[in-house]
Amino acid sequence: MGHIKSILQENRIPFDILYHENPIRTAQEGADFFGIEIGQTAPTLILKSDKGYFAIIVSGGRGRVNLEKLSEILGCNQLKMAPPKEVQKITGYTVGSVPLVGLSLPCIIDKELFRYPFIYGGTGEPTSTLKIPPHALEQLNQVVAFLN
Repeated sequence: MGHIKSILQENRIPFDILYHENPIRTAQEGADFFGIEIGQTAPTLILKSDKGYFAIIVSGGRGRVNLEKLSEILGCNQLKMAPPKEVQKITGYTVGSVPLVGLSLPCIIDKELFRYPFIYGGTGEPTSTLKIPPHALEQLNQVVAFLN
């Protein structure tokens, strides 16, 4: 997590690392635990395509992401969720702990996240959560598309 903290500090991004005893497994669990709206939860998912891997940071309030529509936006033939072992191999993190920032993957950001002053997502460790302003996602990731 030192890498994530360094990136945030170097870029003068206000942040909090929130620690919890158990991993948070779902957006609803995160919303309940932190007393926030489900839309403020921001899981980072890894997608696999014929053009390589992408990170997508979605609002927990969105529900399912239309991968067909997203593959058209990205110009890919096929887009699917990367299997857990590939997520670990590509990112160095386990599913559910992939950080909001610091990945060297092209990134898609859900515009719904910009409705909130702060969003909550992965730090790279299962028992901590990163709280940052959503504009930091644009500043610190290789953004290639936005999800409307």
